[in-house]
Amino acid sequence: MTDERLARGTALMVIGLVALRLVVGAVTPLTFDEAYYWMWAKHLAGGYYDHPPMVAVVIRLGTLIGGDTEFGVRLVSILLGLPMSWAVYRSAELLFGDRRLAATATLLLNATLMAAAGTTIVTPDAPLLVASSFVLYFLAKLQATGRGICWLGVGAAVGAALLSKYTALFFGPVILVWLLAVPRLRHWLASPWPYLAALIALVMFSPVLLWNADHQWVSFIKQLGRARIDGFKPAYLSELLPTQFALATPLVFVLGGFGLYAMWRRDTGAAASRALLNATVWIIIGYFAWHAFHARVEANWLSPIYPAFAIAAAVAVHAVRWRPGAQRVVDVCARWAAPTGVALFVIAAVQANTGLLTGFHRDATVRTVGVGVVQMAGEIEAVRSRVGAGCVLADDYGTTSWLAFYLPKGTCVAQRTQRMRWVNAPEPDPSLLAGKLLLVGEDNAAALPDLKAGFTRIEKVGEVVRRRGPLVVDVVELDLLDGARGEVLDRRPPPY
Repeated sequence: MTDERLARGTALMVIGLVALRLVVGAVTPLTFDEAYYWMWAKHLAGGYYDHPPMVAVVIRLGTLIGGDTEFGVRLVSILLGLPMSWAVYRSAELLFGDRRLAATATLLLNATLMAAAGTTIVTPDAPLLVASSFVLYFLAKLQATGRGICWLGVGAAVGAALLSKYTALFFGPVILVWLLAVPRLRHWLASPWPYLAALIALVMFSPVLLWNADHQWVSFIKQLGRARIDGFKPAYLSELLPTQFALATPLVFVLGGFGLYAMWRRDTGAAASRALLNATVWIIIGYFAWHAFHARVEANWLSPIYPAFAIAAAVAVHAVRWRPGAQRVVDVCARWAAPTGVALFVIAAVQANTGLLTGFHRDATVRTVGVGVVQMAGEIEAVRSRVGAGCVLADDYGTTSWLAFYLPKGTCVAQRTQRMRWVNAPEPDPSLLAGKLLLVGEDNAAALPDLKAGFTRIEKVGEVVRRRGPLVVDVVELDLLDGARGEVLDRRPPPY
């Protein structure tokens, strides 16, 4: 196959996978986090309580095209898979000079659930994955050409990554270790280019710094505070490997392991190429392995390693001569990795929407994906209209966000607590908070002492059930609140 046909075939397969994600994204109800980020997108700012602003920008662009629908919320995030794939293809080609390896790396990255589900379900990891791919691309371009101007691209890509998620801070030590580890690259440390790149990244990140400075540094305290050591809990370490095995998909995970092993043994590729991939993967894994000794590591936190990991997997397929037994394993994994990844993505989508594959029993997706929320919201709206409540309240951000998305547009919806989450949005109309209110929650009784102190009348007026098929997911209580004795919204700072 000629190089042109190989590139064209790879592009067509990536476009097909992106089209599949668009279909899944259009038919799958929003997760509560996506609904939360959609509310951010209505009020763009330099930062938010939980994350930098890029995910809100991505959603805002999508809804400008596709409207306030599941498709619109997810549209741009899914389409980001196209530039991500291009950047990984070019990175692999520049690092190893092999278009077959580049094509394989691109398809293997798209086969992972981290990339497939991670761009379909809009989270900060979607733009972070894309930015991470471009960080890798510009560093590979720098290595291949030796041109200082490539540092400008590095700075812009790192800046975009920092605007996506604070995990991008790891790219600083990754780049420093890479430069120190490769003798012929150390001269860059004596040139102005890396420092100009750092300045570009800092300028791009400055809106986040300014927003935090204006809001008691809440976002930094919340996210960077995760590094705080509160005790020794090594059991969390046992979760790290299985979650990555699942998100990478098993066959891609095996190939990536083989590729990293080969590069560690210096069996393939230029020293600078090996050092770049090893630094990207192992520095980030090393930190989170340490973190797992005292706190849980969420599986998606390792998303920045995946472009480099996919290239390592392709290295195992094309750039190493293995012993016969190992070669058979690599050949089987290479043949079936992409089809298996696509099949797992489809299976996950069917399961999330129906629960069919577990016999309609609970699974990890049942509470986060909003299957049944449309029907639940319709019943809540009927009760709200019947009792004449001016505003719907909830005590958690997930329920608040779902109801804001799925209740009729213009309905007053507010989280009663943790108001820092909504600091960028205008406050609810005071006139709507002055009369009857409808409190929606699974356990309103837990807040009863607080409610009794705040309202003269509290009356249970209904109960709604969220279902996924025959499975009861949530039973939600509806309480009428009336006669507020003071401030309706609790403005105490949220927990960090």
